[in-house]
Amino acid sequence: MDFALVRDVHIATVGITLTLFLLRYAWMLQESPRLKARWVKIIPHANDTLLLASGIGLALMIRQYPFVDAWLTAKFFALLAYILFGTLALKRARSKTQRTASGLAALTVFAYLVMVAVSHSPAPWSVWR
Repeated sequence: MDFALVRDVHIATVGITLTLFLLRYAWMLQESPRLKARWVKIIPHANDTLLLASGIGLALMIRQYPFVDAWLTAKFFALLAYILFGTLALKRARSKTQRTASGLAALTVFAYLVMVAVSHSPAPWSVWR
């Protein structure tokens, strides 16, 4: 498989994931009935599956792996945190205040994920000094 194609699919699905999360987060804040639309329950999960598959493909292609390479280990744990905060923000947190805070935490973790991916460092702020 072509590295550039897999990388481009991965980057595109990252953008789609962020866009869909921001849309659903805004709808949650507005208490919009749009959150209950069928496509809203299907498309984000389909995109995230493609995102994960392309990420695994990239790791295999570059022969770097979580629990072996520090930056991918950081991405792995940050991904788990993003999923946790995102789930709390969109459905599991009990109050709107908790959902709002969880959404902001998810977006912060998302930014960290992108910085780690670009820098290949678990401490990306140290790379950009």
